[in-house]
Amino acid sequence: MAKLVFIVDDEVSISRLLSFWVKDKWQYNIEIFDRGEKMLARLNQKPDLILLDIMLPGMDGIDVLKKVKQHDPDLPVIMLSAQGRIDVALEAIRIGAFDYFPKPIDTQRLESAVKNAIKHYSLTQELNLLKENAKSEYNFDNIISSDGKMQDVFRLVTKVLDNDITVLIYGESGTGKELIARAIHYNGHRKDKPFIVVNCASIPRELLESELFGHEKGSFTGAYQRKLGKFEVANDGTIFLDEVGEMEMSLQAKLLRVIQQREFERVGGNDLITTNVRIISATNRDLAKAVENREFREDLYYRLNSFPIHIPPLRQRRADILTLTDHFLKMVSQKTGKKIKGFSKKALRLMHEYDWPGNVREVENTVERCVIISDKEFIDVEDFPVHMQNAGDPKKFDDSAPFFSYDNIIPFEKIKEEAIRHALKFTKGNIMDAANKLQLGRATLYRLIEKYSINTDEYETSN
Repeated sequence: MAKLVFIVDDEVSISRLLSFWVKDKWQYNIEIFDRGEKMLARLNQKPDLILLDIMLPGMDGIDVLKKVKQHDPDLPVIMLSAQGRIDVALEAIRIGAFDYFPKPIDTQRLESAVKNAIKHYSLTQELNLLKENAKSEYNFDNIISSDGKMQDVFRLVTKVLDNDITVLIYGESGTGKELIARAIHYNGHRKDKPFIVVNCASIPRELLESELFGHEKGSFTGAYQRKLGKFEVANDGTIFLDEVGEMEMSLQAKLLRVIQQREFERVGGNDLITTNVRIISATNRDLAKAVENREFREDLYYRLNSFPIHIPPLRQRRADILTLTDHFLKMVSQKTGKKIKGFSKKALRLMHEYDWPGNVREVENTVERCVIISDKEFIDVEDFPVHMQNAGDPKKFDDSAPFFSYDNIIPFEKIKEEAIRHALKFTKGNIMDAANKLQLGRATLYRLIEKYSINTDEYETSN
């Protein structure tokens, strides 16, 4: 799609000359205005660049520039002026003009400015789109869970969104520690700033210091130029230290200094670098025990552990297993183009009873494997990995054992609805008791009852 350029100049000869020149160079679409007010009324057309004269009838170019920046701070504006005054040029740049050109215009210099301005704006729009997608993706409504234990986690997370307390997330591998860290960042006041991830377990120990704090040119073999560390890159944003329990003791002391004093030095450097960064850490280790064994610094532990959040493993929140299964089935089916309707009764029972040592990540990988392997409308037990098929008591997966109250393969949504009806019947309509039995939050159960249009009166023999 051709770019759109607005030209604002009351001198007809100059605006026409610029129009012909821009069209000849890039075949951009052009709109010409002789007054700033007319151009401002057309900003909803979303131009990619504005060439704006300073001396205009009515509202002058500086005031027009201010209005444009209020509408879209990123929209590039190149100022043109016959005055050639330095103070006017500096004022325009201070307000946010991309560049300033005195008349007569040096078209060779202007050509480079136009190309750079449009390219910069295009990249900025892409970056803003990525940021908006990230904010949307890590919205709490998009974190898949129906279990009461995870609702407790979300309530804790909401307490730390708009302050900078150091958070330590505990949980087994695959439970979604990074997902929670991203949710904290993208829902908090630093959401428009960088979110930088460092996996302390995957980077060789001798390189981790450079990765975190950067290095100066020549500080060690292979350091051919200065490198900025993650703490510099993450400034004003969030740094997520995954598997922080694997960090060696000498590096722990340097991390402690960053937390306490908000400053550090690059490897091989002497300059103190200050940082304003939020630190979120995660570990699958028992750090308190590591402190006892002198494998982790006690002072650092208390600094990182200011606000602990524990994510329970999937085997302790089984209400999430089928919810996640349904989510990943839809996601993978869409990605692969296969029309899998659901899981057989035996397969669902296997999914529910299996302990999932790899947690959410293992569920996702298993569902993807099953979708790829299965040639049927419904995934069955034989589509699962052998180690899952052999896990547990095979009698649990006997077709003759009812999985709720149905004797045939049923859609996944119907299974969730039937689980709720079964719980309400079992508890004689007691919502709180039913929620506890289903391992759901009470609010979640009410929401699902409304979703499935369940009339609770028919179950209330006592309350």
